[in-house]
Amino acid sequence: MALSRGLRCCQRAFAWLPVLIIALVVLWSYYAYVCELCLVTLSNPVEKVAYLIIFHILFVLFVWTYWKSIFTLPVQPGKKYHMSYADQERYENEERPEVQRQILAEIARKLPVYTRTGNGGIRFCDRCQLIKPDRCHHCSVCAICVLKMDHHCPWVNNCIGFSNYKFFLLFLAYALLYCLYIAATVFKYFIKYWTGELTNGRSKFHVLFLLFVAVMFFVSLMFLFGYHCWLVSRNRSTLEAFSAPVFQNGPDKNGFNLGFVKNLQQVFGEEKKLWLLPIASSQGDGHFFPMRALSEAQNPLLANEEQWEDDGIDEEPHDSGEASSLAIERET
Repeated sequence: MALSRGLRCCQRAFAWLPVLIIALVVLWSYYAYVCELCLVTLSNPVEKVAYLIIFHILFVLFVWTYWKSIFTLPVQPGKKYHMSYADQERYENEERPEVQRQILAEIARKLPVYTRTGNGGIRFCDRCQLIKPDRCHHCSVCAICVLKMDHHCPWVNNCIGFSNYKFFLLFLAYALLYCLYIAATVFKYFIKYWTGELTNGRSKFHVLFLLFVAVMFFVSLMFLFGYHCWLVSRNRSTLEAFSAPVFQNGPDKNGFNLGFVKNLQQVFGEEKKLWLLPIASSQGDGHFFPMRALSEAQNPLLANEEQWEDDGIDEEPHDSGEASSLAIERET
């Protein structure tokens, strides 16, 4: 027991190592740019002030978004998705898989859950003992179910999901701009040091190395940011890109694709003035997500007419948009 606790403590401590590495690199880049380049190397006071002002704006935005990505806790499913003690006991005592599926379907009947497992059953987490909301997944590292989970990122030591996906995207964007700005402004003095026009030994090392590091991180971040921009434009998570969500009519990789503008609003919100700031503005609460328009034959919300009749709804919705609005009204 003591050994397992010790191992868990070591794992938690080791998980912060990538964050520590990033923090040290950023602190060194601040020293190298501000002290060795701007204060020591630059001689033009106007150029020096302009470089410092723009650098500090990007630095603050970069650090702010990185901090929010790290320390914004993932949102977990609400209490109504958790199985009661009686249902849990009934489920665990049942050995027949088909009956277990019926029990889960009965529990999930009044929940806005429309995605399914590969075999058509209700998505259930046996570790957290809850019905999984749409786009929710269990993170084995965090040991919790995370709403709209995208992936677990070791570089922020946190699960990227509904609560911090916007912050993570902004972190990538400002990190990219930070590296690009450093590379663009350092390049001229890199050439001067390289050709011997400038000879300050200590500053030469920092300026030369600063350009290499900035370019290296810029290239890697460019591919990662571009990939996540593509995901946002399609309204997919990283997990959904590898494995399409399954509805009652089968897998559909575009099941949550509402169109480019609405897909952006899902992550960044409707107030455009908040899009570039690390302030929570994503739509919804992470439990329910509108689905793209489907025909009645394909619409998972209309697959079980008896469910709507038992809930006292006499008129059937004619499309997924109307069905989604009804589901939202039932939630409120």
